[in-house]
Amino acid sequence: GTGLDFDSDWILIASRLAAALVAGAILGINRDLHRKPAGLRTLALVSTGSATMVLVTILMTHGGGDATSRVMQGLVTGVGFLGAGVIIHHEPERRVEGLTTAASVWVAAGLGAACGAGLGTVAFLSLVATMAILVLGGYVERALERRFLKSEVDRPNN
Repeated sequence: GTGLDFDSDWILIASRLAAALVAGAILGINRDLHRKPAGLRTLALVSTGSATMVLVTILMTHGGGDATSRVMQGLVTGVGFLGAGVIIHHEPERRVEGLTTAASVWVAAGLGAACGAGLGTVAFLSLVATMAILVLGGYVERALERRFLKSEVDRPNN
């Protein structure tokens, strides 16, 4: 592939970074509205950082796929440590909190990588799907719990 050249493609580079920042910020706003530990700034940083790493690799290797693939592998692994930081175990109740936010951190990295690689359609459709999950998923979960868990509680033990 043809790599990017900073001198001639700086507007393209800036637009990819801006797209990553906006995508991460949108996820972060959702997490902030739910009072979660990783919000707008964290997810915008994860997404922008991922885009930066992918762009740097593309610029350094003139679009070489092997190096970009290795950077992607590192991002997927490395960002897991950030996600782990927002997961809280409540042992007495055997309850775990923060998994959705951790998954949002992971998705933000993917969105940033897609933006950095210039895959705007992938980033946009992934952002739409992710927001649908974050906004509608809780309603669906609660409806399913009411439907199926209620019926188990009402059933007599035979």
